[in-house]
Amino acid sequence: MTTTSGSLPSDRFTPYQRRLFIFLSVATFFEGYDFMALTQILPELAEEMNLQSSGMGALVGFINAGTILALLLVRSADKFGRRRVLTWTIAGYTTLTFLTGFSPNIYVFAVLQMVARIFLIGEWATSMVIAAEEFPAKRRGMVMGVIQAFSSLGSIACAGIVPVLILNFPRWGWRSVYFMGVIPLIILAYARRGLKETKRFTEQAKSEKTEKRSFFYVFSTPYRKRLLQLGIIWFMTYLCTQNGVTFWKTFAVAERGFTKGEVGQAIVIAAIASMPMVFFAGRLLDWIGRRKGAVVIYSLGALGILGCYSLHGFWPLTLALVLGIFGASAVAPVLNAYTTELFPTDLRGDAFAWSNNLLGRIGYVLSPFAVGIAADKVGWGLAVGSTSLALVVAVVLILAMLPETNAKELEETARI
Repeated sequence: MTTTSGSLPSDRFTPYQRRLFIFLSVATFFEGYDFMALTQILPELAEEMNLQSSGMGALVGFINAGTILALLLVRSADKFGRRRVLTWTIAGYTTLTFLTGFSPNIYVFAVLQMVARIFLIGEWATSMVIAAEEFPAKRRGMVMGVIQAFSSLGSIACAGIVPVLILNFPRWGWRSVYFMGVIPLIILAYARRGLKETKRFTEQAKSEKTEKRSFFYVFSTPYRKRLLQLGIIWFMTYLCTQNGVTFWKTFAVAERGFTKGEVGQAIVIAAIASMPMVFFAGRLLDWIGRRKGAVVIYSLGALGILGCYSLHGFWPLTLALVLGIFGASAVAPVLNAYTTELFPTDLRGDAFAWSNNLLGRIGYVLSPFAVGIAADKVGWGLAVGSTSLALVVAVVLILAMLPETNAKELEETARI
């Protein structure tokens, strides 16, 4: 399989690349909204369904199991193409999010949201693969960073909208948050008509015969060590970032005496304040490189999570939350870049699925269970704040294991 860098001859975006940039950003915006919904309605849901701390942790952990099952969907992008899989994921997560609003009990809610997670993560991972393959090497970090930032922007929109919806639609309450999920289906169903298959996938499909691969095929290639390295780094990263934002609202109310209004205000302030930093994260990776950028981002993220679960007072906690939200969002462009750049086109979807959706998401799924159990004994502050150490371990592993890939074409980075 050969794909020349000539398929992307300039650092300037073509008209199609500009449209694609907008489309992926909008799609990821709604993914961020849907993903944040659980965090925002968790206290109200727990009150209605009579869930304790361990029950909330179990619920979040079960729902997050869908991020592992997304492995099957993400790796299918190497077989069916990026465009087709992205279309499936957008339709899937939007429909299931809408149906969640009709959940009659916690069990139906959990199942619907777990399946929705499969499509949510499938959309996110496929979007990153498309971004890596379709945009110039020198601006790849910026593109991935901005697309990820739109996910965070969707989370901000969710944080701002949830209190308004719950207040103005008391009959529906938290369910109204999920009814809003039908909006992206309408918008993106129309916009996706102009979406093309990536040039690299098209060229790879033409140059190679279609062959049936085993489920574990990638482990028979020279890239298995790299896959395992990234899987470990994703795992350590998720141990912290998955819990840092998810349980902060519960922590602030239960252990710092915040009202729901104060929590909403703090989250909106912190999220808005973190946005310029999140949007700049991708440019930082293109400017100083992946490795140095990882040190900056992971360090600030670890300090933020530690601070927003240990400090006291509205403003100290809110300022720490700025860094916590930044870190939870900005670590993704770092690892998205590495996970897409360090594998060839015919393995890119498969490798992303294994390293992120399976190996990495084990930490994503299991850590809420552990944190919920620990919170029953030591409180949310110590249970979640201590996970900041995992980010320190993750960045040490990046420096020890991963090469610099900045400004290099994918064909070059896959050979490093």
